Amino acid sequence: MKRTLLLTPGPTQVPARLCEVLGRPIIHHRTPQFQAFLKEAVEGLKYVLKTQNDVYVLASSGTGAMEASVVSLLSSGDSALVVEGGKFGERWTELCKAYGVKATVIKVQWGKSVDPAEIKKALDADKSIKAVFVTHSETSTGTNSDIEGIGKVVKNCAAVLVVDAVSGLGVQDLQTDNWHVDVVCSAAHKGLMLPPGVAFISVSAKADALMAQSKLPKYYFDLRKYKKAWTQVDTPFTPAIGIVIALVESLKMIKETGIDNMLSHYARLAKATRAAALGLGLTLFADESAISNVLTAVKLPEGIDGDKVLKMMRDTHGISVAPGQDAIKGKVIRIAHMGVIDEYDILTGIACLEKVLKQLGHKFEMGAGVAAAQKVLNP
Repeated sequence: MKRTLLLTPGPTQVPARLCEVLGRPIIHHRTPQFQAFLKEAVEGLKYVLKTQNDVYVLASSGTGAMEASVVSLLSSGDSALVVEGGKFGERWTELCKAYGVKATVIKVQWGKSVDPAEIKKALDADKSIKAVFVTHSETSTGTNSDIEGIGKVVKNCAAVLVVDAVSGLGVQDLQTDNWHVDVVCSAAHKGLMLPPGVAFISVSAKADALMAQSKLPKYYFDLRKYKKAWTQVDTPFTPAIGIVIALVESLKMIKETGIDNMLSHYARLAKATRAAALGLGLTLFADESAISNVLTAVKLPEGIDGDKVLKMMRDTHGISVAPGQDAIKGKVIRIAHMGVIDEYDILTGIACLEKVLKQLGHKFEMGAGVAAAQKVLNP
């Protein structure tokens, strides 16, 4: 059987411990037994989110949580501020436009992160803005946003801060309460190591007050329904039962290691991956000051097609990395270091990348990438 190693930013590898839980017989969701799992999942999510805010669980991808935040917070004609620094920042703008929300856009050069001062300037210029939409970890570019700095700006105005942490949660630090984040949207198929199908969203008291005023059309993604159902420790619609139960086990795994220890682990893998890329004579796409621990976006040499690198790694060697998107398609590959990935997986991926690059004509000393990574992992 051919190897299947996912070094992609979602879905990520599912560890054997969670596969066992996912393979158990299904139970009915309107039962005390499932309610116990749901309650434990929410408590575990609060631990990872570092929040005491309400948390609601949806059967959707992470984009469902993002859409839920837009339709549950705003009304047609409302003003919002969106930070676009990549494909997923652009998704916030697309969601706002779909529902008639007026989006003021701060465009950030791909590979860089927004300066919180730019957000303050926009908020000072337009007091009608009700929500600020930002991306925690922009996986299209390998950059990380200064959520703490942005939170310090937004907390002093009427607007709520809404963060897409779909890829970054559990991998890059996010202190929801300490950093004054009102809404966090995330999902279970990235840092939490599960198949797609469960999303979740945390809501502060400030955001809850705005929800009560929202007049946008909504049904499935109406968070007021989730709030009401939670008074009975329930969901308003059928949940992804098996994945929620496995989510409980995933959160147990994270607690056993400790969330901050997990963050340190990913920072170490990220540092090793970046060192490997530089050791191979490649360059990083993201600015050093904005670089993410979720994945490393690596620029490829002129004349080497990134999509061909990806295809050879995946189809010949069974190792998947992610392609570049839009203007950087074919010019960049993205190597994730998240979820259950360990140092041996990273070293395997780097060794495979070396083999493929050599076959495609890139000039470097074989083993240079692996050696550079080993110096980080085993100083």
